[in-house]
Amino acid sequence: MLPRGSRVLRRLIPARLPARSFTSAAAQSGGGQPEQQDAETHFGFETVKESEKWRKVHKVFVEVASSYDRMNDAMSLGIHRVWKDIFMERLGPIGGGNRLLDMAGGTGDIAFRYLKYLNNQPQDGEQPNHVTVSDINQNMLDVGQARFKNLGIQPSNCTVDWVCADAEKLPFEDNSYTAYTIAFGIRNVTHIDRALSEAYRVLKPGGRFLCLEFSHVTNDYLRWAYDQYSFQVIPPMGQILASQWQPYQYLVESIRKFPKQDDFKEMIKSAGFKCTEYENLSFGVCAIHSGYKL
Repeated sequence: MLPRGSRVLRRLIPARLPARSFTSAAAQSGGGQPEQQDAETHFGFETVKESEKWRKVHKVFVEVASSYDRMNDAMSLGIHRVWKDIFMERLGPIGGGNRLLDMAGGTGDIAFRYLKYLNNQPQDGEQPNHVTVSDINQNMLDVGQARFKNLGIQPSNCTVDWVCADAEKLPFEDNSYTAYTIAFGIRNVTHIDRALSEAYRVLKPGGRFLCLEFSHVTNDYLRWAYDQYSFQVIPPMGQILASQWQPYQYLVESIRKFPKQDDFKEMIKSAGFKCTEYENLSFGVCAIHSGYKL
């Protein structure tokens, strides 16, 4: 849980895919990979074919996998850690028998926070918990699995598996998870609506969807300063720290192309979720969206 001081920070701090899929009919019509019609979409500010976007996004995360966590610290001045702690606080897993699917969970940041939370909870007589860390990029999962072994935070009442899978065509059965989390990943999905439909499908009735994602700053003056930092500082920083600026230019552009908070909330509702809401962090630099499958 977060210290009281973090409440102040919230306001002040500005592939290998499985062979079988249990997807619904709607999700089977497409995914992160090429479709027959191959419509146009965006890759950052660039207009590309959907098949090309899938390859380009995959290439970005192959290139940044080894430096992803280091760059997150540098780009956000470490504030992403506070956002993720708040995100986990909002999830607030209680009791046993929870099944968490952490999508786009590659390097394990959200899953590790969940496991640490479980380590601090009473474990006598509770049903075991389970965490599935899933990502479309095996390179990201490899980094996460290596970190997992080094950290040694496996609770006695929780099992963990790592699955390379497409968020638009999940290889999991209907009604199989009690919670679905995705942090800083959904804006990279080609068809966000299909990923949301898949999240709804695999959640059990009563299950919760939570998304942490970069969003749109609500203050005009702060938005100008944020844009200057994003476009003038982050790509050069990528060149210095990771020896490449192009992936970070895409990441900055992809944030600007992501739907605004209210629009994304409507997309979540359209997927079938109820009690949808969002919470801005750092004046909208990022936001937590949530909903329930009822």
